[in-house]
Amino acid sequence: MSHPHPELSIPGPLPEGGLRVMALGGLGEIGRNMTVFEYDDRLLIVDCGVLFPEEHHPGVDLILPDFDAIRDRLDEVEALVLTHGHEDHIGATPYLLRERGDIPLVGSELTLALLGAKLREHRLRETVHHVVSEGDVLQFGPFELEFVAVNHSIPDALAVAIRTGAGMVLHTGDFKMDQLPLDGRITDLRAFARLGEEGVDLFLTDSTNAEVPGFTTPEADITPVIDRVFNKSEGRLIVACFASHVHRVQQILDAAEAHGRKVAYVGRSMVRNMAIARDLGYLTVPPGLIVDAKELADLAPERQVLISTGSQGEPLSALSRIAQRNHNFVHIEKGDTVVLASSLIPGNENAVFRVINGLTRWGANVVHKGNALVHVSGHASAGELLYCYNIVKPRNVMPVHGEIRHMVANAELARKTGVENVVLAEDGVVVDLVDGVAKVVGKVPCGYVFVDGTTIGDITESSLKDRRILGEEGFISIIVVIDSNTGKIVSGPEIQARGFAEDEATFDTIRQPIIDALEAAVAEGVDDAYQLQQTIRRTVGRWVNRAHRRRPMIIPVVIEA
Repeated sequence: MSHPHPELSIPGPLPEGGLRVMALGGLGEIGRNMTVFEYDDRLLIVDCGVLFPEEHHPGVDLILPDFDAIRDRLDEVEALVLTHGHEDHIGATPYLLRERGDIPLVGSELTLALLGAKLREHRLRETVHHVVSEGDVLQFGPFELEFVAVNHSIPDALAVAIRTGAGMVLHTGDFKMDQLPLDGRITDLRAFARLGEEGVDLFLTDSTNAEVPGFTTPEADITPVIDRVFNKSEGRLIVACFASHVHRVQQILDAAEAHGRKVAYVGRSMVRNMAIARDLGYLTVPPGLIVDAKELADLAPERQVLISTGSQGEPLSALSRIAQRNHNFVHIEKGDTVVLASSLIPGNENAVFRVINGLTRWGANVVHKGNALVHVSGHASAGELLYCYNIVKPRNVMPVHGEIRHMVANAELARKTGVENVVLAEDGVVVDLVDGVAKVVGKVPCGYVFVDGTTIGDITESSLKDRRILGEEGFISIIVVIDSNTGKIVSGPEIQARGFAEDEATFDTIRQPIIDALEAAVAEGVDDAYQLQQTIRRTVGRWVNRAHRRRPMIIPVVIEA
C-alpha cells in the first residue's frame, strides 16, 4: 500500500501519457466530495459537494472543497460530472460556477433537476447541462465517459467509467447492491463485469460501509416496520428524513394512503425536492393525499402525517424548532409519534440526541434507528465490496468517500481479493496512473473553505479558534490610559468580562499587578502601545490560568493621552 506522508511536496509535471488523480475533498471525511482527473493538459471533475459543519465550527454554514489547486486552470476543465443529487456531491457546484459559469454539467435527470433549483437560488441561470442515463457514452476532450446505473438512497445515481489514453478509471460514486430496490433499478453488475473484462486500470470505490460485514439491508425491509409504526400511532405522525430521500418519502406516502391519513411537507427543501421528484415521475403521489401543512392542522391528530427535514438535528430545521416548541404551527402533544428515518452522520450525534430529548420531554414517542429498523444505509457493506472487486478485477484500487478508518478497511478488502496495488490517499494527495501503475507522487495544499453567511473563504482556522475560545472560555478586556509624555498610568486599568466572571470584585487582585508590570516596562524604556498591550496580556494570562484554570480571550487596550 502507498500511504500519504507529511513530507510530500508539490508534484512535478504529469508524465506524458499519464493520468493524474487529485481529490480536493471526500477522502478522510464524509462529505465535500470532489475529484479532479488530468490527462493531456485537460481536466475532468467528478462531484463538487459540501461538508456540513460540526460543533467545533461555530458560525460556519457550509464547508467547501478548496479550489486553489485548479483555480488558475479552470479554463482547462472539460466538464463536471455529478454522480447523484446529494448535497455532499452537488452542494458546492454553485460556488465553482461563480468562478467559471460555463463549465458543462453532466448528470442524470433528477440530479441536474435538484442542482438546477440550487443554481436558481444562487441566481446562476445560464449553465450548460448534459442529461445522461445508464448506458450513455459521451466524449469531453480526451475523456470518454460511460455511465452505469448504481443503486443508492436517492434515485438516478450513476457510476462513471472514464477512458483515456492512460487507461480506464471506474468511479462508483455512492452505491450499494440492494437486490430489492423500491424503484426496481439495481446496480448494473453486468456492466461492471463487462468493464472489468475490458480492463479497469484504477477503481475508485465507496468506502463508507467497508467496516460493516455482510450486505446492506434492503430498503424493502423497512416497509413493514413503517406499517407497524402507523398501526401503533394513536396521534399525529411526524417523519423526519433527508430532503432528498425520495424512496423513504414514497414509503411514507404509501403507508399514509393505506391508513387513511393526509400528508404535509414541512421544510423548504423538502417541499422543493419532492415537487421536483413528483414532476419528473420519481415519486408517485395518490390524488388528494398531499395538503398544505396549515390545512393539516384542522384534521384530527390520528389523520395527520408530517414529513419534515431535520433528521440530523440541524438547529434551524423544522424538526429542531418543533422540538423546541417554537415552530409556527406544529406543536408536539402527548401521544404524537416522531420517526427519525435516517442514520447519524458522524459529528451530529449530540444535536440529534438533543432533538430526541426535546421531543420526548413534550410526550412524543420517538422512533429511531436505535430502537427500530426505520432506516438503512445507502452504501455497500463489506460483502458487496468484495463482490465488486471479484467482478471488476481492477489493476489498481483507490478507496474514496469515507473517513480514514473506512478507507483502510476498504483497502484491506481489495487486498484480500488479490489486488496488489492499493493506493491510500487523503485530500490533496496526488496520484498518477502511469504505464498501468498508480502511485502517490505528491500533495497540493487542500484546506477547508468556510462559508459564513455571504463570506466565502475569509474565515480561517485561527478565526474559528477565537470563536471557540469566546464560546467556551469567555473574554476579558482591559483598558488602560497612559500619559504619552511621562508614561504614567492616568486611568485604569478598567476591566470587563463576559462568559468568564462578571463580578468586578474577581479582578481586584490583578489590578495592582497590571499597574506594576506596566510601570516596570515603562522604566525599562518600553513606550510602544503594542508592546505594553502584550505586557498586560501576559500578566493577566498568567493570573487567570493560575487562579482560575481558564484560558479566556484577553483583549488589552492601551490608550495614549
